[in-house]
Amino acid sequence: MAITRDFAPRLMPAPQAAHYLGVSESTLRKLGIQTLPLRGKRLYDRFDLDAFADSLERGEESDREEGACDRAFGVAS
Repeated sequence: MAITRDFAPRLMPAPQAAHYLGVSESTLRKLGIQTLPLRGKRLYDRFDLDAFADSLERGEESDREEGACDRAFGVAS
């Protein structure tokens, strides 16, 4: 199920949550974002995904400089 521009559900399974953040499902699992149980499924709350994205550092970094975003997404060297 694709996320459209005019509607993103409040609770999302891992594939949708990963798509929402623009990362792979394996990367999503490594981020430590809390999931919520619902009828045997583990769902991500859109507000938690937004809070995670909002917590990332903003600013210009050189291509060689390791930043908080790299560390958060597990691509730190």
